Amino acid sequence: MSGSKQHTELCHVCGKPFPVHALRPWVAVRPGVGKIIEAGHPGWQDGKFICEPDLAHARRAYVEALLEEERGELGAIERQVIDAMASHETISQPVSQAYRENLGFGDRVADRVASFGGSWTFILGFLLVLVLWMTVNVVHLFRQPFDPYPFILLNLVLSTLAAFQAPIIMMSQRRQEEKDRLRAENDYRVNLKAELEIRQLHEKIDHQLSRQWEKLAELQKIQIDLLEANGQRRR
Repeated sequence: MSGSKQHTELCHVCGKPFPVHALRPWVAVRPGVGKIIEAGHPGWQDGKFICEPDLAHARRAYVEALLEEERGELGAIERQVIDAMASHETISQPVSQAYRENLGFGDRVADRVASFGGSWTFILGFLLVLVLWMTVNVVHLFRQPFDPYPFILLNLVLSTLAAFQAPIIMMSQRRQEEKDRLRAENDYRVNLKAELEIRQLHEKIDHQLSRQWEKLAELQKIQIDLLEANGQRRR
């Protein structure tokens, strides 16, 4: 079973020899993951070892079973979280940077137009233009006003501006909603991964505590046996 000279042990799952430092012993595997290993490869018990790739696969299966039990069928986001946990990768993403990289020229123009159209600079500037327009045509600065009262040309300009500005603002708002959705999905991934890792950490702590209690009980039994042996010798 073991190559004592080369300090290797066999993986219980794949059966391949590995250095002892590259394996995880039975006692270091959490009970929930251990049940997954036992279900696929009976005989998982004290004295057995498992390699890191097979342990990662068992952890993935355990997390999938846990999520399916609580949430039902897994979606794409849940599987991304499971993959990140299995590969020990970070899952948080800079949403703003990724969002800006995917914007085209028209999208950038629409965002800038929407940003400028909702600013005080645009409001005050446009108000100044309206006042000048009406003043020029009412005061008759020119011999023939180019847009006399009731300012039909001005109404046409305002209608045309509103007809173009409204769809552009709606395009920008739609992309903002998409950005918010990406941010919400990113937060959900991070929170779900943190929740699962905290749960596994609790299981690991409980497992370690149970092992420590077993060792303490065993030490107490040994101490009692030694005391009884010393008592018999004194008699």
